[in-house]
Amino acid sequence: MRCPFCNFEDTKVIDSRPSDEKKRRRRECTNCGKRFTTYEVVEKPTLMVYKKDGSFEPFDKDKLANGIRSALKKRPISVDRVNKMVEEIENTYANAMQTETTTSEIGDKVLRGLKELDLVAYVRFASVYKDFNDLDSFISIIKELS
Repeated sequence: MRCPFCNFEDTKVIDSRPSDEKKRRRRECTNCGKRFTTYEVVEKPTLMVYKKDGSFEPFDKDKLANGIRSALKKRPISVDRVNKMVEEIENTYANAMQTETTTSEIGDKVLRGLKELDLVAYVRFASVYKDFNDLDSFISIIKELS
């Protein structure tokens, strides 16, 4: 790490601690003795999502979380649990170093998670995700759960 003051290449870490999703490091230059702070972040590959209309867009955690929260509206599930589910889905792709996926693959992962978490939310999400148009669609998915 180069010193921002004298551009010397050798610095030592004085203190290191976690800060949000970053690691904060306090450093000291071995040449000029000045101190400065750096932040270390894990770089995740950009995940692109292939949509049903044929377009691509970057994966949006907030958009996914909002969709899950809509299905869980007035259900006894914490916001932390929703955030954890979204993180797990995102980390699945990051750990596999996968840079592309489809909306249907993400939707299937959400459905699996909701099936374990809350069956009412599962049916709500499935009705939008699978585009239910009639009562028979609802009845068939409820029979699947029984």
